[in-house]
Amino acid sequence: MTEDEIAEFVRGMPGAAVVVASEANGAPEVAWGDSFFFYDPDNVPADRKLPFATIVTKDYPGFDTLSNVDRPGVFRLNVAVGRRRYEELFGHPPAAHTEHRDGYDYAALDRVIPHPLYASQGWASILNPGDATADEARELLAGAHARAVRQYRPH
Repeated sequence: MTEDEIAEFVRGMPGAAVVVASEANGAPEVAWGDSFFFYDPDNVPADRKLPFATIVTKDYPGFDTLSNVDRPGVFRLNVAVGRRRYEELFGHPPAAHTEHRDGYDYAALDRVIPHPLYASQGWASILNPGDATADEARELLAGAHARAVRQYRPH
């Protein structure tokens, strides 16, 4: 799957919005080019809601570098899968991630892995979803969207 294919898949979900961070929309420069996927039926300003998934296209120096996203052509899809789905995927609850972090290769392509920083909050990641993970990526995105719909509170 490409970044565009993922964004197109999300745009097809009811009430979903895709925001690509840029100078024009006031995003911090480090995030420019990254994509944020929201459930947003009411067009709430982006700074007042949380995404259910993101795509990052680069490392964030001093903060998020374990995935080595700075490699040519690499991006990371991040999905808020929730506690239950996280435990199904990885065999331990999100809160226990630090005890298991040495067992994951955060730079591996086309594998579902815990998010290197937000695993404890129930986030999973896939670097360059491909043949091995594209269907699962769609399933995880659909599940994250459904959770966002259930949790939505009008502002």
